[in-house]
Amino acid sequence: YSFKEVFGTLVVQKKLFDVVAKPLVEDLIRGKNGLLFTYGVTGSGKTHTMTGSPGDGGLLPRCLDMIFNSIGPFQAKRFVFKLDDKNGVDVQSEVDALLERQRREALPVPKTPSGKRHMDPEFADMINVQEHCKVEEVDEDSVYSVFVSYIEIYNNYIYDLLEEAPFEPIKPKWNNCNTPVRNGDFIPPQSKMLREDQNHNMYVTGCTEVEVKSTEEAFEVFWRGQKKRRIANTQLNRESSRSHSVFIIKLAQAPLDADGDNVLQEKEQITLSQLSLVDLAGSERTNRTKAEGNRLREAGNINQSLMTLRTCIEVLRENQLYGTNKMVPYRDSKLTHLFKNYFDGEGKVRMIVCVNPKAEDYEESLQVMRFAEMTQEVEVARPVDRALCGLTPGRRLRHQACRDQAFRDELARTLQMRGGPLGGETEEQSVAEMLLQNFPPLPSCELLDIHDDQTLPKLIEALEQRHKTRQMLSEDFARNVLAFKTMLQEFDSSVLSKEHYIQGKLSEKEKTIAGQRTELERLEKKIKTLEYKIEILEKTTTIYEEDKRNLQQELESKSQKLQRQASDKRRLEARLQGMVAETTIKWEKECERRVAAKQLEMQNKLWVKDEKLKQLKAIVTEPRAEKPERPSRERDRERPLRRSVSPPPVPNAPPVRLRHRRSRSAGERWVDHKPSCHVPTETVLQPHVPHAITVATASEKALAKCDKYMLTHQELASDGEIQTKVIKGDVFKTRGGGQAVQFTDIETLKQESPTGRKRRSSPSHPDPLEDAADSEWTDVETRCSMAVEMRAGSVLGPGYQHHAQPK
Repeated sequence: YSFKEVFGTLVVQKKLFDVVAKPLVEDLIRGKNGLLFTYGVTGSGKTHTMTGSPGDGGLLPRCLDMIFNSIGPFQAKRFVFKLDDKNGVDVQSEVDALLERQRREALPVPKTPSGKRHMDPEFADMINVQEHCKVEEVDEDSVYSVFVSYIEIYNNYIYDLLEEAPFEPIKPKWNNCNTPVRNGDFIPPQSKMLREDQNHNMYVTGCTEVEVKSTEEAFEVFWRGQKKRRIANTQLNRESSRSHSVFIIKLAQAPLDADGDNVLQEKEQITLSQLSLVDLAGSERTNRTKAEGNRLREAGNINQSLMTLRTCIEVLRENQLYGTNKMVPYRDSKLTHLFKNYFDGEGKVRMIVCVNPKAEDYEESLQVMRFAEMTQEVEVARPVDRALCGLTPGRRLRHQACRDQAFRDELARTLQMRGGPLGGETEEQSVAEMLLQNFPPLPSCELLDIHDDQTLPKLIEALEQRHKTRQMLSEDFARNVLAFKTMLQEFDSSVLSKEHYIQGKLSEKEKTIAGQRTELERLEKKIKTLEYKIEILEKTTTIYEEDKRNLQQELESKSQKLQRQASDKRRLEARLQGMVAETTIKWEKECERRVAAKQLEMQNKLWVKDEKLKQLKAIVTEPRAEKPERPSRERDRERPLRRSVSPPPVPNAPPVRLRHRRSRSAGERWVDHKPSCHVPTETVLQPHVPHAITVATASEKALAKCDKYMLTHQELASDGEIQTKVIKGDVFKTRGGGQAVQFTDIETLKQESPTGRKRRSSPSHPDPLEDAADSEWTDVETRCSMAVEMRAGSVLGPGYQHHAQPK
C-alpha cells in the first residue's frame, strides 16, 4: 500500500505535527476550515496520537500552542465576539463587552480558568511544548478570539462533554410525586441535534462553546470533557474508546477600523473558521473482543458508523472516477452527517491511519490500509479565498506609534510644568558658574598707551590672587577628597562586611530554599504519581464494578436457569410418577383381566371334562346287545350318534376347498389399493375382487374408472400375528372435477395358530374288546372338542373362531 507519508514506530510527535497538522493550523488562521481524523483498529494508538503523553504532547495541544503563539498579541478582549445559537458570530462594542464581563463575574459560578494560575499537574506536562511554533505573516490589522467545544458520538447519538449538568449514562424516570419509578424503565440522557445554518454548514445545536485565551485554559477545558468520555475494558484494550470524540476549535477574526483602534461592527467582515480534531473509536471484531451486552451494542454502532464513512468515501470516489451522480449517504450516520461539508469542498481533510504491528490484528490492519489507500483517490474541492476588507494595511502600527508619541509629549509637558528637565550638563554648568563667581573680578586688560605701567601690574596682581585662591581651593578640595576617600573606604569596608554577612545569610537561605524546592518537587512528583495511581485505581474500580455487575447478572441468569431446570425436573418427576401409577393401574387391571380369563378358561375345561366323564359314564352304564364295528373315523363322523345334553356342534358344513374370497359386491368395478409394503400371507382366504384395478398408490386416473375403493392394510395384533384389514369405500365425483372416497366398511382377516391338543390314536393291533369303548371315547372327545372349542379338527377350517357359551 502506498501513502503520502509513512511514519515509523519511533517518530516523535513534533515531526508528525509539522507534516500533518501544521498546514491545517495555518489555514485556520487564514480563515479556512480543516478536519483531521485518526483512524485504525482498537489499541493502535489513535488517542495517544491525538492527545499525547506526559512530557510529549500530541497533535491537539500542539495545535492549541501554535494558535495562541500566533495570535497572542492580537487577541480581542473577552466577549467582544459573541457566538449565536445559529452557528454565527456577532461583534459587541467595548461597553457591551465590559458589561458582559462584569455580569459574568457577578454570577455564582466558577470563573473561566486563567492562564496565570497554577496548572493542573495531571496535564501540565502535556502542554509544556518547548518548540514555540507560530504562523508567519499573521494579519496584524485584525483581532482574534478562540472558542472550543467538545462532543462525542456514542451509539449514533451526540452528547455534549462540556455540559455543566450532571453527566450520567442513564437516569431513572420520575413520577408526579418526585420519586423514581420502580418498574425498571430507564431513559438515556438527552442527545443533541444536528442543524444546517444559512451557509449550509452542519452544526450541533445547544452545544457548549467556551471562549479561551491561552493554551493552558483551552487544554483544561478539553481535559474536563475528556474525563466524561466513555471508555471500557475489552479483550483488546484496557481503556478502549467506546465513542467518536470531536474537539472543535473555532477562530473568529474581524478587521480593525480605519483608525486602527476599534473592531469593525460589520457582520459581513467577520470570518469564522473551524478546525475539527476527531478521535475515531476503533473498528473491532466482536468474536475477538468477546463483547457482550452493552459492549456488543457499542461495537455494532461503532462498526456501523465506520462502515457508513467508508461507503460515503466509496461513492465519492465512484462519482469522480466514472462521472456518475449517485447520492452520498451522509445521513445514515451522525458522524458523516456532521462533516458532510468537508467532503463537499468546505475545507481540507487529513486522515492519520494508525496501524498496530501485532500478528493478531493482521486482517483488520489490511482492511484499514485498503480503505485509507482508497481514500487518497478522492479529490475534495478547495474553498475560495475570502475578499479583503479594502482598508489600508498597517493601521494597528500607526495607531500604536501615535499613542506612544502622545504619551511622550504628555510626559514632557508634565515635567516642564514641574520645573523643567534636570540633566548632567546643567549641573556641571551651574557648578562652574559658582566657582567663577567666587573668584575676584579681572581688571580691564586694554592697553591704550605704550607708557601705561598700571594695567599689567593690576592684572598680574589679580591673577596671582586668583592663583592663590585656586591653590587654596585645590588644597581644600584635596583634603575633602581625602576625607571623602577615607569615608568611602570605611563605608566600603562596612558594606563589604555587611555584604559578607548578607552573602552568608543568603547562602544559608538559598540552601534552605533549594532543599525546600527539592522537597516541593519531590512532593509534586509524588502527588502526580498518586493522582495517576488514584485515576488508574478509579478506572480499575469502575471496570471491576462493571465486571461485578455482569457477573451478578450472569449469576442471576444461571440461578434462574437452575430454578427453571429444577421446576422442569419436578414436573417431569410428577409426570413420570403419574405415568408409573397409570401404567401400574393399567397392568393391574390387565393382570386381573387375564387372571379372570384364565379362571374362566379353567372352569370351561373342568366343565368339559365333567361332561365328558358324564357321557363316558352314560356310555359305560348303557346296556348294549352287540358291539358295532367302526371301520374308520370318517364313517363315525358321517353317522349320526346319540348326543348328551352338551350343545350341538355347528351344522354339517361343506368341505373347504382352496378358492379366493368373493366380495359381496362383485358386479362393480373396484380399485384394489395394495401398498408396496404389503406382506403376503399363506392364509387360504385371500381378499380378491375380479376385474379390479390393482395399484400400489391411489391415483385420480384409477379412481375415475371405478366406483368402489378397497385398501388392504396390515398390522400386528396383540398376540404378534399379522392382522389384515380390508377397508372399503365408495368413490364420488367432486364438484371441482376430482374424485373423493367415502369409507363405508371394514373387513378383518386374522391368522392364528391353533391350540393343538394331543389325541389318542388306536394302536396297530387294537384290542377288539377295548376297541368299541376306545372308539366311543375318542368320538365323544372329538365331538366335545368340536362342540366346545372348535379348534382341533374343526370342519370350518383355519382362520375362523367359535367361542362356546358356558353353561
